[in-house]
Amino acid sequence: MSPDVPRPDERSTDALLQHAASVVEKHEHDLVELRRDLHRHPEPAWAEQRTVARLVELLEPAGWTITRTPRSGLVADLGAGGRRVALRADLDALPVQDLTTDPWRSTVPGVAHACGHDVHASALAGAGLALAELHRQGLLAGRVRLLFQPAEEVMPGGAKHLISHGALEGVEEVFALHCDPSVDVGAVGLRVGPITSAADRIDVRLEGSGGHTSRPHLTEDLTFALAKVVSELPSVLSRRMDPRAGVSVVWGVLQAGAAANVIPDHGLASGTVRILEADAWASCEGVVRQAVLDLVRPYGVTATVDYLQGVPPVVNDAASVDLLAQAADAMLGPLHRTEAEQSLGGEDFGWYLAHVPGALLRLGTRSPGGQRYDLHRGDLVVDEAAIGHGARMLAGAALLSLAR
Repeated sequence: MSPDVPRPDERSTDALLQHAASVVEKHEHDLVELRRDLHRHPEPAWAEQRTVARLVELLEPAGWTITRTPRSGLVADLGAGGRRVALRADLDALPVQDLTTDPWRSTVPGVAHACGHDVHASALAGAGLALAELHRQGLLAGRVRLLFQPAEEVMPGGAKHLISHGALEGVEEVFALHCDPSVDVGAVGLRVGPITSAADRIDVRLEGSGGHTSRPHLTEDLTFALAKVVSELPSVLSRRMDPRAGVSVVWGVLQAGAAANVIPDHGLASGTVRILEADAWASCEGVVRQAVLDLVRPYGVTATVDYLQGVPPVVNDAASVDLLAQAADAMLGPLHRTEAEQSLGGEDFGWYLAHVPGALLRLGTRSPGGQRYDLHRGDLVVDEAAIGHGARMLAGAALLSLAR
């Protein structure tokens, strides 16, 4: 913090947190309406133009300086001098049919906010309104940057796009949230260290001389070789890499042949590789490529491995998680935070944490006693009270970070 910006004492910081919470409460109805509007009009990765325009309409009059990033997304800045903290939300919807019966269900066939990004964006907008009110009153001791990011649902993710356009310049800490339908609304999940996994894509293409299944010795039995890759690559990685790294290979596509009595001359296996530890993620591609070649060598086939390094693991900084715990205690109460489970899901927020410290929190969206939903399914329903809670947590994180 620069010398000309006063450092708030503990009492004034508590007052600021409560003030921010009251501002969020004032806007809560509008935030729910914003979320419903975004839910009705979902936009897939890199096409979030209407979503961005709605956010600009809300934030620019509140005093935020808006910079639209090329292709999609926006960066909003507030304050002058002192420490800068960033808050991030993702904007894109999924290519999933909305199966809910809510009046605000998606009006776009085959596209839906089935991961809660509409909630994320609305919560960050609410935090933006609260922080803008404090800034107008001269109570914001530093600078805040809002990152409304496109294309989280595609690899390698829109985070790299924002970073390449200067989104993290001058940023000293960054925070984000993600809906968690396994946690009751009003609570948040926190975790130090890896909270989500690296997510990579692997495509293994095999080619060889096919033939009749009665004479496999006269062929390069590609189907058998493909089966070896699919069944044994996970086992090889469990011995070639540190098992504490949480490496997981799961196949989603297997293609080979069209007749039961014909050995084909080409085949494909596609899947994902997920890793919890950043160091293991950095070395995994080389191990996978060599392992595939070693597995198919006895069968004479040719293997081509396409490996896309998608997103790194999200590794939460301990000090940033401690700050989120303070925000949760102040905004929600100490009984409303829990330890988040590790997930092998991918989240491109990890790209930000490769540059600056920060943390991702899990935002409870399950109505107490209600049904537990899964993310990435068209029937996802969230308790909309989560929007206000998320806005308070993000605003609180910003204020506490500026007060460091």
